[in-house]
Amino acid sequence: MATLYDAPADELVDELAEELEDRLDEPDWAQFAKTGTGRELPPEQENFWATRAASLLRKVAIDGPIGVKRLATAYGGTKKGSNRYTVAPRQSTSSSRNIVRSALQQLEDEGLVEQQHDRGRVVTAEGRSLLDETAGDVLEALDRPELERYA
Repeated sequence: MATLYDAPADELVDELAEELEDRLDEPDWAQFAKTGTGRELPPEQENFWATRAASLLRKVAIDGPIGVKRLATAYGGTKKGSNRYTVAPRQSTSSSRNIVRSALQQLEDEGLVEQQHDRGRVVTAEGRSLLDETAGDVLEALDRPELERYA
């Protein structure tokens, strides 16, 4: 039985995003919002919302229970200085908590994630089975003999 730990993360997230695209609704404001203060423009991906939700589901499954603040820090980056010739070190920034919170709330409505009182969010049994089934599908589709023992 393959688990989410056996499949490559990028291919698992892509496959999971395809499955979540029909189940989740992208908010109207999402196409105009930046993903954090360190960014200049909103994301250009067409399926950004589903990809971010799939990535959040995987991250909550691995690191849960986890809160919005820690997730926003994990999806953050570095902020470039206003002058490209500056010698000051780059500053780290967190991502938009509204994007993280809204995606997690949609995952909660689908029954894939649940909120524990004062501890953060964890994956439900339905969410875990979706992740494991998707990981099995990803491993079957891969042409890598070293991963066949997990499929």
